[in-house]
Amino acid sequence: MNDITLGARANLIGMCWMILAMACFALEDTFLKLVLEVLPVEQLLIVHGVGGMIVFGVYLRMQKQPLFIRDVLSVAMRFRLLFELMGRVCYTAALALVPLSAMTAILQATPIVVVGGAAILFGEKIGPRRWFAIALGLLGVMIIIRPASDSFTIYSVLAIFGMFGFAGRDLASRAAPKTISTAMLGFYGFVTVVIAGCIIVVVRDGTFVAMDLRLFGAAFGALVFGVAAYIALMKAMRTGEVSAVTPFRYTRIIFGLVCGVLFFRETLDGYMIFGSALVVLSGLFIMRRGAKK
Repeated sequence: MNDITLGARANLIGMCWMILAMACFALEDTFLKLVLEVLPVEQLLIVHGVGGMIVFGVYLRMQKQPLFIRDVLSVAMRFRLLFELMGRVCYTAALALVPLSAMTAILQATPIVVVGGAAILFGEKIGPRRWFAIALGLLGVMIIIRPASDSFTIYSVLAIFGMFGFAGRDLASRAAPKTISTAMLGFYGFVTVVIAGCIIVVVRDGTFVAMDLRLFGAAFGALVFGVAAYIALMKAMRTGEVSAVTPFRYTRIIFGLVCGVLFFRETLDGYMIFGSALVVLSGLFIMRRGAKK
């Protein structure tokens, strides 16, 4: 088997891993939204965060990796913590009341914002065509939330802040010390989720809701699919070429729309479909131009 055949096979496997990751992310959001129908945001964040910490903590110990190294306190990691807090709090709060299909579509603008942020912060060169595509993708987000319509709420703004928070987290991750493994980033990502929940508890002086088996099952389902998505994503990025695998991130919007319609009986109007198409096409164009560069 020659090198070209091996590369094509690796890309195909990587694409499958990426599609699986996006399906799992959509199912994670579905279970989280189901739990949020009963649990307050802060309780869900704490329960979900503790579960993720345990999973990645056990994995790190099994790999004989430490749970803490001094580089965790670096400037880049501090910024990552702040952006993770912003993303998790805003996104989870919006997920409770914004349709899942709209949340998924808005989140797909994250890679577009990351490209623009990398140009501004890290000096990466992007041409006028990609800047135009970035603007077009953000226009797609505006079409999805429709600020001038009667259906627009503050939670739609929270969804956008959540998307920007995740974009900032990804940019900070790129600047993080190479000594911090992917699993360690995952562990501290869930630590941040717990911190976010605790902050909301203090601010709101909220009370926890008793969890029955149904709620535990849904929360456990969110954790399982979240961890599975993270593992599949790492597998995808390490198996195939980045330029071949990354565009399949946008399959998440398909899974998100399907879950929204099936589980929450959401309806898709022309604005949603057109705005989502703009976001996806802009992202794919930016990636294609980046691969050529």
